Amino acid sequence: MSESTQAWVAAGVRAVIGAHTHAQDAGRTDDIVALYTPDGVLELPGTDPVQGHDALREAFKGWAPTQPQLHMVTNTIVGSAGPDEATASSDVLFFQRGEAGWAPLVAGHYEDTFRRVDGNWMFQRRVTTYQV
Repeated sequence: MSESTQAWVAAGVRAVIGAHTHAQDAGRTDDIVALYTPDGVLELPGTDPVQGHDALREAFKGWAPTQPQLHMVTNTIVGSAGPDEATASSDVLFFQRGEAGWAPLVAGHYEDTFRRVDGNWMFQRRVTTYQV
């Protein structure tokens, strides 16, 4: 794969990760779900995998913010299996704002798999782990 194709894949994947983060922190459930393939999967520690748009919508509705929050996604490394498939590994810090100000609550890691559908990069799978 050429360097320009790799850069194009990386830019597309990073844009989807950023869109997910902003939509999640704003509580825009439908915008989050639209970033997943119809059979997309979200895996979180201690829970069964959440698969498909209906299940993802219900899950993210339940996690809608009740106070200001920020997911800070960083150290993203994008890998590509081809022009229509990619992976990414990222670190994430989750903050909430309370009466005393912003506080970090969770540090974690994302392992993402993406597929390009109709020209758009979409999450096929997101596996989240938490560091303690």
